[in-house]
Amino acid sequence: MLRSVWDEPRPPAAPARVWRDWALVAVLAVLIPLEAALRPGLPARFTGAAVLMALLPTLLWRRTRPLTAVAVAFGATALLPLVTGGVSLEHYATAYPLILPYALVRWGSGREILLGSGIIAVKVAVSAAVGQIGPGDAAGGVVVLCSAGALALALRYRARARARELDQVKLLEREQLARDLHDTVAHHVSAMAIRAQAGLATSAADPAAATDALRLIESEAAQALAEMRTMVRVLRRGEPLDLAPSPGIGDVTAFAGKARGGPEVDVRITGDVSGVPAPIGAAVYRLAQESITNAQRHARHASRIEVRVDAGAEAVSLRVSDDGDGGHGRPAGGGYGIRGMVERAGLLGGSCAAGPGPDRGWTVTATLPLAGAAG
Repeated sequence: MLRSVWDEPRPPAAPARVWRDWALVAVLAVLIPLEAALRPGLPARFTGAAVLMALLPTLLWRRTRPLTAVAVAFGATALLPLVTGGVSLEHYATAYPLILPYALVRWGSGREILLGSGIIAVKVAVSAAVGQIGPGDAAGGVVVLCSAGALALALRYRARARARELDQVKLLEREQLARDLHDTVAHHVSAMAIRAQAGLATSAADPAAATDALRLIESEAAQALAEMRTMVRVLRRGEPLDLAPSPGIGDVTAFAGKARGGPEVDVRITGDVSGVPAPIGAAVYRLAQESITNAQRHARHASRIEVRVDAGAEAVSLRVSDDGDGGHGRPAGGGYGIRGMVERAGLLGGSCAAGPGPDRGWTVTATLPLAGAAG
């Protein structure tokens, strides 16, 4: 469980800073000096105000660098009594650093949350040990920090659940678009087949009718091609078609390496891939991509993903395996990813299977005959 928390990635699309951040800093930049100048009996008023003013920039990068912000803010406030001769901060403005633990849990990675929580815990413990705060204040501070962390955690996982729902909606929409594409192509191909049959039937007696049939076939084909290009652009989320060439077997090597916080991907390609038809090469790439993505998302405690591609004289074989903790929690064939891989391989006359490995982890195997590209 601790390792799972440690490997937790940062939430995506964290905003660097918004207008509210600048407004908050501007308001605090006015209130801190006013409190230091006007509040009677405030110990270390100007030293404390200077420290609090110096820490204001941490509010601006608390989402992009939450651990650094927490370390700087709580480290500085912990060391301040050494400068002031044991006098602790009693400014009301010392409440604003509580925003930083919230930002740490909301936007930090798992390791940043654990390390930052350790820094905060050490600061509270040292303050209580040297008598800067009493047991009641320490307990109250822990409650406040835990409440801020719980709120951040709830919002973090609510945003993740919403993102998953949006992804599911997009997936269903893309599936519907794919069905529309199928219906469009089927309609135009049927029309072309009928026109071709009519042209063949009348070509001997009326060559002009055959010519008209060819013109209609050309028109139907052009319209079908235009509609297909439009639909494919939508499926590719607006990416221009000419900027998205189909990848091949050689592009599988781009997956090699170690992503941040993820398992290492080892790719090996054997055999002569120069003669592999483009549809087979693109299918191998997509199957490898989907298999690697599934392993990175679902393989628990995996440290390595092996991708093996073997181009033979009659077929191309693909094997993707990981060393995670068995197949627990992995889709057993009903997921869209695996179903899509099986369907893609079947369309090319091949086969694809996925399941728990013989020892541990998850294994995906696929075989695509070279002759399937012509079918």
